[in-house]
Amino acid sequence: MIALKTIESFLAPRELAFCGASRNPKKFGRVVYDTLKERGFKLYPVHPFTDEIAGDTCVKEIAELPDQVKRLYIVTGKDQTTEIVEQAAKKGIREIWIQQTSDTPESIEIAIKNDITLIHKQCIMKFAEPVSGIHKFHRSISKLFGNYPK
Repeated sequence: MIALKTIESFLAPRELAFCGASRNPKKFGRVVYDTLKERGFKLYPVHPFTDEIAGDTCVKEIAELPDQVKRLYIVTGKDQTTEIVEQAAKKGIREIWIQQTSDTPESIEIAIKNDITLIHKQCIMKFAEPVSGIHKFHRSISKLFGNYPK
């Protein structure tokens, strides 16, 4: 299980690249994007097919991200995740969070091979403070059943 300290370290700067924000504000990736933005995160959206998400300018690929961006959050289809992790490794990104259901064995293997700190099988909404609504309930249930990171 991922250590809580690793999760807190990933979230503390409140700045990260974001792959998977939909143009449709009702899709999960966009809901996460909008929520993190509302919570004060500086986000750098990566999207190959649009120029902006929620008023933020997109880059088309990971290589175009500013050099100061050190963390990446991925909430894409599994068919895209491995390529995104490969691009992130080439860019020098060393901390990646892959949203639960987006990870693949190949993406995990690439992260390990490239000495990338990887968070996966966890929902970022359970940890990005202030946690509220269903995510707060989900966090409480995780703690109750002992599967919340320590």
